[in-house]
Amino acid sequence: MASIALVDDEQSILTSVSLSLESEGFTVDTFLNGEEALQALESKTYDLGLFDIKMPKMDGNELLNKVRSSKIEKLKEMPIIFLTSKDHEQDEIIGLRMGAADYIKKPFSQKLLNERIRTVLRIYSNRNNKNDKEDINKQNIIKGNLILDESKQLCFWKDLEIELTVAEFNLIKSLAQYPGVVKDRNQLMDAMYGDSIYVDDRTIDSHIKRLRKKFRSYDKSFDQIRTRYGSGYSWRD
Repeated sequence: MASIALVDDEQSILTSVSLSLESEGFTVDTFLNGEEALQALESKTYDLGLFDIKMPKMDGNELLNKVRSSKIEKLKEMPIIFLTSKDHEQDEIIGLRMGAADYIKKPFSQKLLNERIRTVLRIYSNRNNKNDKEDINKQNIIKGNLILDESKQLCFWKDLEIELTVAEFNLIKSLAQYPGVVKDRNQLMDAMYGDSIYVDDRTIDSHIKRLRKKFRSYDKSFDQIRTRYGSGYSWRD
């Protein structure tokens, strides 16, 4: 089973989350700060990291930066999920741009965290098995300049790979599959998280805003996601 490095400055979270993950079969090592975690990460191989953002000595973003700039290839490619507080949206944005795979807000349900971990591990396993872009198979969704490889959860825009979180990939897929069709927020929430998990409407709007920023950082003219005021969103024909 996968091994996880859990980093948080709250002992209660380390205890409760690690016990729950271990009951699911994961191997978990816990760390109270980023400096302690980095030493372990450089000496032992982990399949995934769970990083709190606000920590003493070395915060989650700094720790992520150290991981992504590491000379150890397996560490450099290790997927990271951020654990964040409700009022730290800017930190989430910074982390996602630096290469975090996903984030989950505190307080969170352990069931949701477990599913996010399994999904991220599956996606990164698929990515590690790919050789190059030519491996994309017939399961692709191709809409103009957009290519979505469902089997590997990869997204390309004008031949450039766009790094997306699990939720963002599902959101783009839901919109792009049916260009011109308006999807309301409930439909998009179901596509992103499944119908067993509730998030409020503002979560969808935040994801749309971030997606636009991501695509426009590669292509300033990107305008494929249309806002249908009072209805939802659609992918431009």
